[in-house]
Amino acid sequence: MYIRRGKGPVAVVLPDGSRLTRSDLPPADTDRWVARRKAIVVAAVDHGLMDAAEACEMYCISEEELDAWRAAMARHGASALRVTSLQKYRQL
Repeated sequence: MYIRRGKGPVAVVLPDGSRLTRSDLPPADTDRWVARRKAIVVAAVDHGLMDAAEACEMYCISEEELDAWRAAMARHGASALRVTSLQKYRQL
């Protein structure tokens, strides 16, 4: 029996000391994107668990959408990923 290994590392250590593994990622068929799930995908991309192209393909999102999530997270933190906060943190 062979175990299929995906690309990239199995786990990464985040700056707060916690570990993020591929099993912590949201399911590939996610339809409802809450801030917590967006934050997990952004952390996975930013810390090298998966690359941006793989995330876009896996979750059927555009590169622009992922870049917007990453920028909002970098500027304002996870609270900026909430749909109800979009207008508050939107750049003009």
